[in-house]
Amino acid sequence: MSDAMALDFRALPLRSASYAASLGSTAVIAPHPDDESLGCGGLLALLARAGLPVWCVLVSDGTMSHPNSRKFPAPQRQAIREQELRAALAELGVGPQMLLPLGLPDGAVPTPDTPAGAAAVQRLTAFFRRTRPATVLVPWRRDPHPDHRATSLLVRASLAELTQPPRLIEYLVWAWERATPADLPQSGEATGWRLAIEPVLAQKTRAIAAHRSQLAPGVFDDDPTGFLLAESMLAHFRQPYEAYVEVTH
Repeated sequence: MSDAMALDFRALPLRSASYAASLGSTAVIAPHPDDESLGCGGLLALLARAGLPVWCVLVSDGTMSHPNSRKFPAPQRQAIREQELRAALAELGVGPQMLLPLGLPDGAVPTPDTPAGAAAVQRLTAFFRRTRPATVLVPWRRDPHPDHRATSLLVRASLAELTQPPRLIEYLVWAWERATPADLPQSGEATGWRLAIEPVLAQKTRAIAAHRSQLAPGVFDDDPTGFLLAESMLAHFRQPYEAYVEVTH
C-alpha cells in the first residue's frame, strides 16, 4: 500500500459482496457497543446471510459515554448499552448466544502487560480455542482511541498463544476522522481493500440505529456533556462499502 493510498481509504480496491463468504466463521472484537456495527456491520450481515457463524466479543462495559449521568448509574448504562448491542446484532443476523461480554472498564481497557490485561488475554485465548474462528476482526491497531489500541494489543497477544491463529483483519472506526499521518498504515506495512456492502446496507443502517444512546437525541438525557456520534462521523458509515486493512508482517 503506498502512502498516498493509505491516506485515502476510498481509493482501496473494491471487492464484491460475495468475497465476504471467503472469510469463513468470524469473530468480531468490539471495544465498545456500536464499533461492530460502524466498522464492519455490513461484513457481519453478509457472513450471516451466507450461513457462517459470527461471534462478537464486547471488550468494555460501555459506561463512559455519559459518565456524569445520575439518572442512569453505571450498571444501568452498561445494561442499556449491552441491550442495544444485542438489538444491533439481531439486525445483522447474529444471535444473542454468539455474544461474549468481557466487562473491562470503558475508557481504561488494559493492555496485556498489566494483570487485568493478562487475564483478558487468557479469556480471549480460551474463547478462540473454543470457537475456532477462521477470521478475527479487530480495530486497526493505531485507530485513534486508546481502548481500540488496547483491544488490538489484547487480541494480538491472544492470537500469539494459538498454534494455528486465524486470519486477522483490521477495521476502521476513528481512523476515518481523527487519524494523524502516523496513525495510518505506512508504505509496505499493510494491504487494504474495500468490501461492497450495498446488499446489506439497510441492515447496517438499522444496526447503527439500534445504538440509540449514542445517537441524537440520545437516551442518557441528564448528561449534556456526554458523547453522541456526530453526523460527520456517521456519514462515513453510510457508504455502500467498508474498508479493511491486513498487516503484511
